[in-house]
Formats: sequence, structure tokens, C-alpha cells
Amino acid sequence: MATFRAEVFQNEFLPDGGTDAHAIVTVTAEGVGGAATTAGGVAEIIMVDTSGSMTGQTLAAAKHAAQVALDHVPDGTWFAIVGGSHVAQRVFPYPNAPVAIVQMEPRARAEGKRAVERLVAQGGTAMSTWLRLADQIFATQPAATQRHAILLTDGKNESEPRSELSAAIRDVTGRFQCDARGVGAHWQVDELREVATALLGGVELIADPAGIADDFRDLLTASMARGVADAQLRVWTPQGGQVLFVRQVAPTVEDLTARRTAVTPLIGAYPTGAWADESRDYHVAVRLPSKPVGSEQLAARVQLAVADEVVASGLVKAVWSDDSSLTARISPEVAHYTGQAELADVIQEGLAAKAAGDEATATVKLGRAVQLAKETGNAEATSRLRRVVEIDDEEHGTVRLKRSASKLDEMALDTASTKTSRVRR
Repeated sequence: MATFRAEVFQNEFLPDGGTDAHAIVTVTAEGVGGAATTAGGVAEIIMVDTSGSMTGQTLAAAKHAAQVALDHVPDGTWFAIVGGSHVAQRVFPYPNAPVAIVQMEPRARAEGKRAVERLVAQGGTAMSTWLRLADQIFATQPAATQRHAILLTDGKNESEPRSELSAAIRDVTGRFQCDARGVGAHWQVDELREVATALLGGVELIADPAGIADDFRDLLTASMARGVADAQLRVWTPQGGQVLFVRQVAPTVEDLTARRTAVTPLIGAYPTGAWADESRDYHVAVRLPSKPVGSEQLAARVQLAVADEVVASGLVKAVWSDDSSLTARISPEVAHYTGQAELADVIQEGLAAKAAGDEATATVKLGRAVQLAKETGNAEATSRLRRVVEIDDEEHGTVRLKRSASKLDEMALDTASTKTSRVRR
């Protein structure tokens, strides 16, 4: 039986005149079980780039990966395959089939593999059409409450304006989750990050096409481990209170603030997507009207809701004090994740400046990233930064840009920028 619990980490003491309460809320799920494939409640769509750039080894590896993925889709799961170029087409079920999505069973698996083998590379790249077709296919099977897609590309979204892709992302947000993968060095990280962030998935670089199959296998395994199809983080604030932000901060940084939907005038809901047995950390910041020293107030109630049922709850408190030894303390958890969120921002800003030819700004931003990575103990970020900059002084963030840094190393740093190290407790 699934169980959830919430733990709150904060310094509840505010100084005289203080208004802002910060807390890290750790939500843990256990005993969730696997996805309900036998009940027909799960659907998977694989979107494979078939544009002209996907030739030779890359297309061959993508075909192999899609076929491997089909072996890891359990019987009973609804599935379909989309081929994407400047237009999208349903590869399986075949375009002339009477249905847009079928349940996995041995015969369908074999037919799906044959359909993948027929893929050819031609045309341009317009990912908005891929996402819209996937959305239309998912909509034909309303019984599937857990919907997950994989999007694989090796190139830029060059056959349409960026606004078309952004509009499609907005239109399909909330309808399915999507993990985005880029192969090689010729795709744009910010394009796939926009897809993955809105659709509650991850974005990763696959440097070598040979790695696509293992990545697809891992994605399908993770998807099938999610026994809770969808959940919401709900934040109640008192009358006069204001939510400053709600961010997932572990295992990755994802700003959920703009995704709020109202449950009541005082309660906002933020999407978290599907859950497996796992733990996630959220940074919640609330602004309150200041109260006299000695006053206490409930600043926020943070809950996880599954199918409108609250399954875990934690309280964020505020106590006004004139004791500086209490109010000056910073919660280690809040400090850690504040640094991790800034780390993600300065890495992305530094790489963008470098790409624009602004080496001075790039050096300052990436130097700050080195400093934050050390302060927060993010050894993986430090290792990736070393491939892009020469580090003279970690503590002070003194760095020099590497002239020999490869595009792949920069993309690896960019895609991994939102991954956080967990706070040590």
C-alpha cells in the first residue's frame, strides 16, 4: 500500500519587521508499486526524429533503441510510435489503421518493430507537429490516465518559428509527461529544456548514438515504476499571505510557481506528475504581514494530493523574535538549495554569454558557478565545469575560459545544470 510523508526544514524565527518565511519540504513516497498496465491505464508514445540529418549511424541507433524500448513496454500498455520531420506521422499503428494507439501484446510488439525498421530520414524539423500529434493520439484513449512520451532529436527546430513550438508546448501542457533527448552536438538545449520543463520530464544529452538504446531502456523502466499517475503539491497560505515561489529543488530544479491553479482562494495546486518510490524536495517561500515580536502564525500548509485526496502534509511556521541569535540562523536546507538554484541559473547564463561572444560575462558567471558548486558540495557540477573552464581558485570563483572546450562538453554542462546534490542531514 502506498504511503507518503512530508517533512519540513526551516528556521521559523523572523526578526522584528520580518515578512518572508522559507522552508524545504521533503516529500517521500513508499510502496507505490508499478504502473497499472494490466488495467489499461498507461500509455507510451515514442517520437523519433526522421529529418534529413538523421542519417547513417544515428538513424540506425535510433531504430535499434526504439525496438529495444518496445521490448520494455509491458503487455497491456497503450503505445504508438511517431516519426517526426517538418511534419509528424504515425508510424505505428500504421497510418491506415482504424485506431491511433494499441495495447501491447506479442503480435503488436513485432509489428511495431517492423514499422520502426522502415523509417527513413528526410525533410526538416518542426517539433510542434510531433507534440500535437502525440497529444491527439493520447486523447483517443481516455482510459489511460498515465501518459508518457519520449522525444528524440539530433537537430534544431529549424522548419518553424520558435513561437510555434512554444505554442504547442503550452497547448499540450498538463496532458502528458515527456522526456526529451538530444543526440550529438547539433541540437539546442534550450529548445528541449522548454519541452521537458513544461511537460514535467527531463532533458539529457546522448553524446554517442550508441547510447540511445540504454537511455530508452532506462526511461521506460522508470516510467513503468510510477505507480501513482499524477499528484499535486498544494500550498495553503493565510489571509493576507502571498506565495513568493514554489520550486522543486531535488532531484532537479524546476520552478513550479507559474503553474499554480486555484483550489480555493487560499490554496494553490502545483503539478508534480507521476510518482514512483522516491523522495523529492520543494522550496516554498511565503510572504506574510509582519506581526509584533512574540507573535506566532502558521505561514503555510504544504500537502501532497493524489486524486484530490491529501496523502501527506507539513506545516511552515513563523515566530517573530528580537533575539538575533535565533533570527540570524539560516536553515542549512534552505541555504543549500538556494545555492543550487542559483548554480543552475549562472551555468545557463554563463554558457549563453559564451555562445554570444561575451567572454567577460561568461567568465564571471561560470566563476560564480564554480564557487557555488564548491559551497553546496555538488561534485558532479564541479567536474563538468572543469571541462569548460580552468579553475584557479574554487573558493573565490576565479576561472579562465578553456579555448579547447568542446561543444559536447558545454552541452553536457548545460543539460545537467538543473541536477542538484541532496542536502547532507
